[in-house]
Amino acid sequence: MLNVLDKEMLEELAGLHELPQGAYNIRKNGEKAARRTTANIDIITKEDKPGIDVVVKPGTVGESVHIPVIITKEGLGDVVYNTFDIGEGADVLIVAGCGIHNPGEADSSHDGIHEFRVRKGAKIKYVEKHFGEGDGSGKRILNPKTVLDIEEGAEVEMELVQIKGVDSTQRDTQVKLRKNAKLVVVERLLTHGEQFADSVINVELLGDDSSARIVSRSVAQNKSSQTFHLNMSGYARCAGHIQCDSIIMHDAHVQSIPRISAFSSDAQLIHEAAIGKIASEQLLKLMSLGLTEKEAEDRILKGFLK
Repeated sequence: MLNVLDKEMLEELAGLHELPQGAYNIRKNGEKAARRTTANIDIITKEDKPGIDVVVKPGTVGESVHIPVIITKEGLGDVVYNTFDIGEGADVLIVAGCGIHNPGEADSSHDGIHEFRVRKGAKIKYVEKHFGEGDGSGKRILNPKTVLDIEEGAEVEMELVQIKGVDSTQRDTQVKLRKNAKLVVVERLLTHGEQFADSVINVELLGDDSSARIVSRSVAQNKSSQTFHLNMSGYARCAGHIQCDSIIMHDAHVQSIPRISAFSSDAQLIHEAAIGKIASEQLLKLMSLGLTEKEAEDRILKGFLK
């Protein structure tokens, strides 16, 4: 059963006030807490290792899968392997992510490894949110890995968000795009205190007329540290764009390392990267409207990460 804390965390992670109508698998403290399948979406427990297989039937349209993970114990090291098979012509929403509430002194962590096969002509929107909370001194550690093989004519939209409270994260996203496949990634990340975040996104454009766009936005506060490796390689007639923007505050440290590599004369690849502080004129304009400096700063950061 889900208690009040569990429900609050699910609302933060996935906007769920109650259990969703579609397919879902809720994992709590390393165990299955609730599951529901539909006629078109099956969820099967793996037999060889912790995790699930999510199978979406060809032609499934307008359905959703929620697979949140919640951890409410100290000292728990959770690892899960999830595999997704998205059938031809399907069009579905997948909402994942993990929240850690650590009440104690021992570190709690979650490593989520997700592998997707998005079959010909399918479309998915994948939303992954991470956050940490709790009064304990133990760290909240999240290390997501996502691997996608996007087949001919398929489209993937990814929204990767780290909301707050994660002490350490190593994010790894690997994508291969076949002929006429499309990818859009929007990454938003906030660190504060002495938190650390390392994000790697590797995209390989393998097929003619494939395209990819990566947008990474982050805010680093206090003494936190962020490193971004955004890599895009074009092996065919393709188009790709990387945009990485960061706001740095206080004594934080940010490294942005975009790289584009062309292995075909028909590849068109662009990268942009910018790191800077909040412009003083933005603060002054909002303060002239009656906001305090802190309120104005929060308003600017919220809009930047939206």
